[in-house]
Amino acid sequence: MFKDIKPKNIILSLIGSAILGFGLYEIHSFSGVTEGGQLGLSLLIEQLFGISSAITGIIFNIVFYIISWKTLGRAFLIYSAVSALGFSVSYGICGFFAPLFPQLANYPLIAAVLGALFVGIGVGLCVRAGGAPSGDDGLAMSISEKTGISIEWVYLLFDVVVLIASLSYIPLKRIVYSMITVIISGQIVGLVQKYKTQNNNF
Repeated sequence: MFKDIKPKNIILSLIGSAILGFGLYEIHSFSGVTEGGQLGLSLLIEQLFGISSAITGIIFNIVFYIISWKTLGRAFLIYSAVSALGFSVSYGICGFFAPLFPQLANYPLIAAVLGALFVGIGVGLCVRAGGAPSGDDGLAMSISEKTGISIEWVYLLFDVVVLIASLSYIPLKRIVYSMITVIISGQIVGLVQKYKTQNNNF
């Protein structure tokens, strides 16, 4: 069952998920910059229909992981479980300490760019290892695999649709900053993933 699992990919997944957890906690959670993708969709549904994001988040994760597993295989699920667990642990550990950059709430553009770097590198390393820290990352990997469309453009399309829909309850100014962060982070994910295909030594 585990013969296709590579220790170096487990380590890469843990490093990536730790970077992601740190970035989301230290930057996004205090800056007021919202998210696209699965999280943004869950928040939108909560605003429109009153269904808790805790419920829809679990449902989306299960559905998206099942869809992705059908395309990407069993190893994907194992790497994804490591990434998801690593993210939860790192995010939880950050919560035990005072925020390092609370002043970033006053500089949303800087927060958007810095947040994008952490998210893009963190998710990118997880994807490069063959897993996904959340269900929508797996869905993006699956769509990219099936269609041949670069993963950064799959991310961008999903995020832009969600963010535009989120204008129904989020001010345009905040959406602009969120658009900046998802565009940059999606491109970084694509760059990190492409590095894997061009350098087979790691």
